[in-house]
Amino acid sequence: MTVRNPAVAGSFYPGQAETLRKDLDGLIPAARRERAAAVVVPHAGYAFSGKVAGAVYGRVEVPRDVVILCFNHHGAGSDFAVWPDGAWRTPLGDAPVNADLAKGIKEAFLPADFDEEGHQDEHSGEVHVPFLQQMRPDVRIVPVALSVGYDEKSVAQLRAFGKALASLPGEFLVVASTDLNHYEDQKTTVEKDEAVIRAIEALDEAAVVQAIRTREVSMCGFAPTIAMIAYAKAKGATKGRTVAHATSGDVSGDYDRVVGYVGMVII
Repeated sequence: MTVRNPAVAGSFYPGQAETLRKDLDGLIPAARRERAAAVVVPHAGYAFSGKVAGAVYGRVEVPRDVVILCFNHHGAGSDFAVWPDGAWRTPLGDAPVNADLAKGIKEAFLPADFDEEGHQDEHSGEVHVPFLQQMRPDVRIVPVALSVGYDEKSVAQLRAFGKALASLPGEFLVVASTDLNHYEDQKTTVEKDEAVIRAIEALDEAAVVQAIRTREVSMCGFAPTIAMIAYAKAKGATKGRTVAHATSGDVSGDYDRVVGYVGMVII
């Protein structure tokens, strides 16, 4: 069994189980939970984006199986890199990978590969696993790292991948991991973020791409987001609801060079 050891425990989030559980308790609010097709959550360190992520996880029912669509920051490995089996280890224990679901994803979408390289040293999927373990201790995951662009051919591929995901049997939640605009001032970032957020709320992939292109939004997780929208619509979702929107400046106090974070529930 292949076990992926954590790459960012102790930096992006606490490396000790007791401290991590305490932090998660503070980040996840007590709220009425609902079933959702998918969620959009940020992937910065918990000190910066943990409240936004926690606001989402506290509002959804986490089923046994979760597909985590991560952004591949390093560009290593396959464009559609499916972690095949084994488990992902965090300070809270091992989250098993649903090998049958992973196999189903690979078979449903031919460009997908079983590939662990795209996940090595990558934080965008890992930071969500402790949240999921806290919400659902018996959770099973299938991380998929995406490293395609938003040119016309890539967008068509992402849509096809999302639809293929929706064709699989069984219930699972899709997590789209993304931060929004990077390293501009607060006013500019909020304006750029809001253009993307409105497009996601409308479940409009084309509008997401247009906002990114025309406004030059440095959104890292565009590929997970576009694939997620196609998946959600194929499953019958009709809208996205924004739960929280914040920037790193809200934590650091530095509003000259911020990163935007959004948390959304897709229903």
